Amino acid sequence: MAASDMSLAAAAADSYKGMSSDNIKGLVLGLSSSFFIGASFIVKKKGLKKAGASGVRAGVGGYSYLYEPLWWTGMITMIVGEIANFAAYAFAPAILVTPLGALSIIISAVLAHIILRERLHIFGILGCVLCVVGSTTIVLHAPQEREIESVKEVWDLATEPAFLFYASLVMAIVLVLVFRYIPEYGQTHIMFYIGVCSLVGSLSVMSVKALGIALKLTLSGMNQLIYPQTWAFAIVVGACLVTQMNYLNKALDTFNTAVVSPIYYVMFTSLTILASVIMFKDWDRQNPTQIVTEMCGFVTILSGTFLLHKTKDMADGSLSMSMKLPRYADDENGFGTEGIPLRRQESTRT
Repeated sequence: MAASDMSLAAAAADSYKGMSSDNIKGLVLGLSSSFFIGASFIVKKKGLKKAGASGVRAGVGGYSYLYEPLWWTGMITMIVGEIANFAAYAFAPAILVTPLGALSIIISAVLAHIILRERLHIFGILGCVLCVVGSTTIVLHAPQEREIESVKEVWDLATEPAFLFYASLVMAIVLVLVFRYIPEYGQTHIMFYIGVCSLVGSLSVMSVKALGIALKLTLSGMNQLIYPQTWAFAIVVGACLVTQMNYLNKALDTFNTAVVSPIYYVMFTSLTILASVIMFKDWDRQNPTQIVTEMCGFVTILSGTFLLHKTKDMADGSLSMSMKLPRYADDENGFGTEGIPLRRQESTRT
């Protein structure tokens, strides 16, 4: 019996070897990124309020916030967070790093409650707990980062038939959405703008990860800047980010932020994990139990994210208003009950 117990313990130890040093580095960078980005929203909002008190508010077309040091502090904080997020992809798989983005929502909600005195609904607290539980589940069961010694290896992964098919399918769908559906339905259907952002975003994350690996290897003494593949990935990153930001801004300008954010998070994270599984074959190094556990953790994060956004306006008693999608929902002329364009009502409430 004792020998049997020892063999079972040994098998369990072999099946779970703990987190690698690279995964731990990626986790720390991902958590740091979430903290900085979440805090940046609060600092920028305080800067906007301070600038609006002495000048023209940003919500009505003013730019006085550009002269406000507090707003620039928030912007610098966000840039630091994005740099940490970029570095995290160089060390850990996307299936670990990307879902951690939900933690920035928690940081923002908690700091808004403490600093801005914005009430956090009881269901919002439950949403925060769900996000933490889901993130912890994914972190504990994330696959080990693939050992890569050259950017050429990443290029070989990106040019395999499976990922080429995925990338071609993504580009085909994006072109159809941009030239066929968005001109006609973009102002009334939220999924078209967010669909373009999420699809292109999944390719941008894969390119960011490849570029991050190249820079990590270069800093360790193996220069990857001499390879054309590094610059090819850099060009893809630039093109994808410009496209992504363009259509995300269109979505935010047309629809309510409380609706855009959770839908975008779900689609972007889901497609990024799918792209990573195809390109880096993350699940090939895991057993079915680990994969199912990761998916359960991801679904838990999604539930918490939706709950947070669903209850964001409940504290102010304005949930019914927040769920109206188009900016011209209240009036055919695009004006709300107070004679203010609906696109600006959200900024005024903020």
